Formats: sequence, C-alpha cells, structure tokens
Amino acid sequence: MNNNVMDRINHSYAKMSKGQKLIADYILKEYDKAAFMTAATLSNLVGVSESTVVRFAYALGYDGYPKLQKDLQEVIQTKLTTAQRLNLMEGLTSEEVINASFKTDIHNLRVTREHIDTKNIEQIVDSIDKARKIYILGTRSSGPLAEFLHYYMNYMNENIKLIRFDGSDIFNQILSADEHDVAIAISFPRYSMRTIEGMNYLKKSGCKVIAITDNDAAPPAQIADYTLTAKSYMNSFVDSFVAPLAVINLLIIMLGLRKKDILFSNFNRLEELWQMNDVYATRELDAQIVDEDIYGE
Repeated sequence: MNNNVMDRINHSYAKMSKGQKLIADYILKEYDKAAFMTAATLSNLVGVSESTVVRFAYALGYDGYPKLQKDLQEVIQTKLTTAQRLNLMEGLTSEEVINASFKTDIHNLRVTREHIDTKNIEQIVDSIDKARKIYILGTRSSGPLAEFLHYYMNYMNENIKLIRFDGSDIFNQILSADEHDVAIAISFPRYSMRTIEGMNYLKKSGCKVIAITDNDAAPPAQIADYTLTAKSYMNSFVDSFVAPLAVINLLIIMLGLRKKDILFSNFNRLEELWQMNDVYATRELDAQIVDEDIYGE
C-alpha cells in the first residue's frame, strides 16, 4: 500500500463505489480544504452519508477518518505557501474551527509523546551537558522557539549563543565552533535554508548538531547527529508549535536536573536582585495601581 493519501486514492479509484468516488474527486481537487473538515462536514458537502466517508477511509487502509485527515495535512504541509494556507478553514463554522484547532494540537502532542525515545533524549542531554559552548539556531516562525530555549538555558550555562538572523553574518557568529561544541537547530516546515546553511557549516566544523524538527526525514534531520521530533500539523496559516514547545520544555527540564546546583545558586542570587530592583510586580503594587487608575490618586 502506498503511504501518500493521494497515491492511495488514485491507486484504488477504479474499484470505488459511486459515493466513494464523489469523496475521492473532492479530495483530489480540494485536498487543502478537505484536510481540516470533519467527516460530517465532508459528507454534507459531497452529498453522501457520514458512514460512507468513514468506510472510504477504511477502504484506503486507514484505521479511521482522523488518520486519513492527518495524512492529508502532512501532504500539504510543505507544499502550500502562507497565502494559500489562509483558505484552509474557509467555509467552516466558528465551532468547527475551534474544534479543529484544539484537536490538531492534542493530536500533535499525542503523536509526539509516542515517538519520544528515552535513550535518544538522554544522549542529547549528555552531549549538551558536556559541551564547551552551545549554539542555538532558529529563524522565521521557529525563531521564538529558539529564543525561548536560549532564555532558559542561559540560566544554566554562560556559554550559550543564540544565532541572530536579522541581517547579521551568521557565519561570523559561528566561526569559532569546533568539536568541543554543540549546536541545537530548530526548524519546521517550510524549512529555512538559512538554518540549513548554518547547520552544514557547524557540522563541517566538527560541532555536534542536534535538530528539533517534525520528522526524521526532514532536511534538518538529514544533517543532524541527533534528532528530536515533534509534530507541527498546521492550523490554517498558523503552524502549530504546541508539541515543539512541549519537547523544548522537556529538554530544558532534563538539562535542569543535571544542572540543579548551578540553577539553585543562580536563582537564589537573581531573586535577591529581582526584589531589590522591583523586577516583578507584587499584589500590593497591583492593587495600588488599580486604585490610582480608578481614583486618580
């Protein structure tokens, strides 16, 4: 059986019933929209029963319609432009959009957890823990994830460098990397060539490269020594980074357990500085601000 849902449909089309062909024709023509429709919505649109849609999925070798739907989303994930993604949920009711969004995120978390390999992540943590210097790469939509990772890892290690893609020469930023260092590259569809170029340079410099991406066949994974995968099936034009963020949280926590003494010392010192410099608002201050806003004091 072919893995791609479009191939499966084309391969089985001649043997399909009239109702199944109506479903197949719609998916082949409007696969980008069908990927986010419930079985009920699709059945109403093409004029067949919901059970026909479910049987259609089984006929293609899926365990159910949700499996077919996720396969469709994976097919379109790297093929559509951002502008094309705007139409993915067109025609859905607000309730359907809400359900589709949360179902996608929950599914991403479930699939990601199923594919977490304990030994693999322990080896990754070992590499980071032993590294002299740690480079973190991530641009475009993956940029905030890289910044989040950098923010927390900075509490554990002084030699953390977040590579800037703001027009700066990235090669100048990683010029001194060698076999004593580790690079963590975060890249999801559509994969940034700037990140790929940086990974290639770091790999040739002898640096151990770790990729956080969506699957083991992704371009970043093909370069990396270690890969952490997290599903990022998209919601409309927005990439779903709930599962990638969960994986990054896990990595930070496991590293934190290794660096517990350093973290304890750093946070104790920082807490004193934060209190001295009023870094965080207190409840008493919040109440005072509210009073001043209301009464003009």
